Amino acid sequence: MAKISPVQLKQLVEAAVFVSDAPVSQEQLQDTVLSGLKVGKKALKQAIDELQLEYQSRGVQLVEVASGYRFQSMDSLGPWLSKLWQEQAPRYSRALLETLSMVAYRQPITRGEIEDVRGVAVSSNIMKTLIERDWVKVVGHKEVPGRPALYATTKGFLNYFSLKSLKDLPSQDAFDASNSQDERRVITESAQTTEQKTEQKTEQNDGPIKAGEQSSDKNVSAEEQIPSEQAQETKLDNTDNPNQREQLH
Repeated sequence: MAKISPVQLKQLVEAAVFVSDAPVSQEQLQDTVLSGLKVGKKALKQAIDELQLEYQSRGVQLVEVASGYRFQSMDSLGPWLSKLWQEQAPRYSRALLETLSMVAYRQPITRGEIEDVRGVAVSSNIMKTLIERDWVKVVGHKEVPGRPALYATTKGFLNYFSLKSLKDLPSQDAFDASNSQDERRVITESAQTTEQKTEQKTEQNDGPIKAGEQSSDKNVSAEEQIPSEQAQETKLDNTDNPNQREQLH
């Protein structure tokens, strides 16, 4: 068997994953592009790990999903990269996404069990769409009267959502944390909006004071602190003691 250097191995693996239409597993690499070459599983895994590390800080990353390895762009670049395509991403109904979630978290599950949890009937079009998208498949039949089909997710589902296995699905704690953050954001935004409205209302009610005008509070304060000349004269005229009156005049 021919030998290959570590650098050449990395180049070959990189090129193979790049040109492949679907994710490539280590077994596929061993059976195809690396067949006839003296490459062990340990050396192949090391080459893949080094490639993942090298691409970690780039716009394109080497990612492992359920079916193997593939190159994909960073999630954070999605809003800008989507402008390259004229067509919009398909929008799925809430009913379809809830059904898919039930299958993902409670598989294998029957259609009747999904309906019991959701409280509404599951449309045949929903199950048809999920199967056509290769997200859900029939894995058997439940041994009860009628033998209803049991549904489970596929590797296509894991690949589409960049998951290696079902263990990578978000946990209940992650959902609770996300809901708490959403609630805090809504409360904060509501408080800020209320505060802004209050400030605007205050500014409208309290117009600017014109030059030469004084507030009624200031006038009252001045009158309390400085008695008028008329008040002083009245006090002087009412003095009973003549000596006192003389001294005052």
